[in-house]
Amino acid sequence: MRTMAAMAAMAAAMMTAGGCVNVSAPDKPIVINLNINITQEVVYRLDGEAKSLIQENPGIF
Repeated sequence: MRTMAAMAAMAAAMMTAGGCVNVSAPDKPIVINLNINITQEVVYRLDGEAKSLIQENPGIF
């Protein structure tokens, strides 16, 4: 019970000390500029033995 009374008193204090808040829409529209640059680089290296195997048997792939 004691904690409920403390919570109620705290809520009442916050409501009275809250003040007034005004929220208004801006005159100009909000502009968001997004410059996105996505680059992808694929690097592959083939083992010499695998390379020669592929050249000898091109029908495998």
